[in-house]
Amino acid sequence: MLGVAKIAVEQVIPALQASPAARVEAVASRDPAKAEAAARRLGIPRAHGSYEALLADPAVEAVYIPLPNHLHVPWSVRAALAGKHVLCEKPLAMNAAEVRELIAARDRAGVVVAEAFMVRAHPQWLKVRELVRAGRIGDLRLVQGLFSYQLRDPANVRSRVEWGGGALLDVGCYPVTLSRWLYGAEPLEVAATLERDPELKVDRLVSAVLRFPAGQASFTVAGQAALSQRMLILGSAGRIEVEVPFNPPHERRARVLVDDGRDLVGAGVEVLSFEPVNQFALQGDRFREAVRRGTPPPVPLEDALANMAVLDAVFRAAETGRWEEVDAGPRGV
Repeated sequence: MLGVAKIAVEQVIPALQASPAARVEAVASRDPAKAEAAARRLGIPRAHGSYEALLADPAVEAVYIPLPNHLHVPWSVRAALAGKHVLCEKPLAMNAAEVRELIAARDRAGVVVAEAFMVRAHPQWLKVRELVRAGRIGDLRLVQGLFSYQLRDPANVRSRVEWGGGALLDVGCYPVTLSRWLYGAEPLEVAATLERDPELKVDRLVSAVLRFPAGQASFTVAGQAALSQRMLILGSAGRIEVEVPFNPPHERRARVLVDDGRDLVGAGVEVLSFEPVNQFALQGDRFREAVRRGTPPPVPLEDALANMAVLDAVFRAAETGRWEEVDAGPRGV
């Protein structure tokens, strides 16, 4: 674990420790005391007082990187060139150019590098994509998302614009990756509007429309609003709604609503219920399979590059007030 961010110590490490397929061997922090405290608390064998020391640890095969956004690619590159496989938190980079730099390092080092979008390992999303591809709701017309939370803390990394803070990179990446995944295609162009915090300068409210060859996606993300999540998938003959699309609690069942659209009060709704699972553990298992057996990683860098190209286009569209084309690049989905 290259860092002791909250998501690492509260979500990812416990999930990996509960899996028989992985062992958390070491944790690092630039503050040795923080590394030692995390190791004691979580029962990790070794604590390193620098990231460099962890990358030099011969017992470590792979690293998980939960650092602030602007450090994702620099430390992923260093880890790859040190011979370590890398699972890096989303968003993988600050822009698409950074992803290309990481692809070059991966190819040079011959290691597995993937973006940590745990949602794409959750059974509820695997089922949703299966239903869409099977034509359960007819032709896919629209993927609509909302992700909002309340945070205005100048000391928080999400409030530092130079560190990649702001709602679009933090959570806008989720509806983008899921819409691309469901369509199995890349958007051609995007339109967007963006509002920034007047003092912190980070984007706090972003809405965008993505035009795909066969339909549209739209989403709104907010970093200074009430907590809310939703994803609606609309077809020509029905709709699918995912109740808690991004952070479903791993101790309770997840639910997906499939409606044939016969009326507005839900007479045609079928409720699909899923056994409690930890999507971070499932993501870790898929990453392990990519390392051990050569299966495709959960979200390969080519997919991360395509996702980042969309986010870049959203930023451009918000600035220009015009539809902006998406650099097609490699097909990631």
